Amino acid sequence: MAASAPTPHGTGFPAEGRCGYYVEKKKRFCRMVVAAGKRFCGEHAGAAEEENARKRILCPLDPKHTVYEDQLAKHLKKCNSREKPKPDFFIQDINAGLKDETEIPEQLVPISFLSEEQMENLIKKLRKASEGLNSTLKDQIMSHPALHDALNDPKNGDSATKHLKQQASILGNIEKLKLLGPRRCFVEFGAGKGKLSHWVDIALKDAEKVHFILVEKVTTRFKVDGKHRKKNSVFERLQIDIQHLCLNKIPLLSKEKLPVVGIGKHLCGVATGVIGDIMWAKNISGL
Repeated sequence: MAASAPTPHGTGFPAEGRCGYYVEKKKRFCRMVVAAGKRFCGEHAGAAEEENARKRILCPLDPKHTVYEDQLAKHLKKCNSREKPKPDFFIQDINAGLKDETEIPEQLVPISFLSEEQMENLIKKLRKASEGLNSTLKDQIMSHPALHDALNDPKNGDSATKHLKQQASILGNIEKLKLLGPRRCFVEFGAGKGKLSHWVDIALKDAEKVHFILVEKVTTRFKVDGKHRKKNSVFERLQIDIQHLCLNKIPLLSKEKLPVVGIGKHLCGVATGVIGDIMWAKNISGL
């Protein structure tokens, strides 16, 4: 994208102390703060006449941003995308299942590839393995008064309403199981923006000694847990894949010794199974 001089463009001049680069796609000036005496921010500094001689290149760790080529080595040492030291609760593949080669099939094939005889044998094995199990699942669609106002907001679109109903149902089920209360730690797996924990906190109001651990493997924008600064609740976010997460080594859990309630809304079936293994195998109470 070619640099544009700070001309009006029908949107006025750049704000004082802000970058003078006009972002054509967004039809506005860049809003990044500039250094004293500079017209452009670091990202758009190549547009400045006095710095045209310096070349900016894509960061090899994260191509979403650029860096001066002559400062690459320095940048790599402090780039937010650099590999960071692993915390104590990171244990490689602790929840990845057995790795004994004798227990892993030589070749996995889709069910659709099985012959009729193989399929019949598989069905017989599954029926035998599930004998005596109560496998009838009933829908427990519930709600919770904490989300009453949000659910009735006329500004909600279909997507927002869907998510609010799901969150309200989860809260209703948590309360029915008598897991919604003070002096416990809620671990939200696949937390995303952290909205489920947000509503649990709202539902608990001023309950004493409530902690939240939000587990998410990727960086997330627009997180809501940062808005919670109440003295009775503590929010901690862990960026880690649950495949490598050892709950017993999380400092907050080992220090406080609180009962743990595992919650989640954005997990696939496999991940849900892994969460069950984590909670039970590590002798963590409450799920």
